[in-house]
Amino acid sequence: MHLAGGTRRPSLRYFALITAIFSAVVVLYISQTRMMTAARGREAGMRELVRILQLTDLCISTEARYTRNPAVTELTVAFQDHPDSLEHFPSGSFWTPPIMEKK
Repeated sequence: MHLAGGTRRPSLRYFALITAIFSAVVVLYISQTRMMTAARGREAGMRELVRILQLTDLCISTEARYTRNPAVTELTVAFQDHPDSLEHFPSGSFWTPPIMEKK
């Protein structure tokens, strides 16, 4: 709608902006719903694969025994050669030396 002098009403711009934002939110919601549905399907497939292969736990890396699963390794295994030895496995950079309590 035009006012006298050929200018548009500010409320129409506001309405257009709100409509565009609402449309974007609806599109994002629909997209997220589809992605979640696809992820559920992949998760079911992964669970079946874990059951078939009888996998037990997370394996982060296959380089060294202390990087395979941090939940079941000894804290000092990475530093068993020498406390100041340099790490030669790239995945070993994810672990820090254990904190030793002084008694």
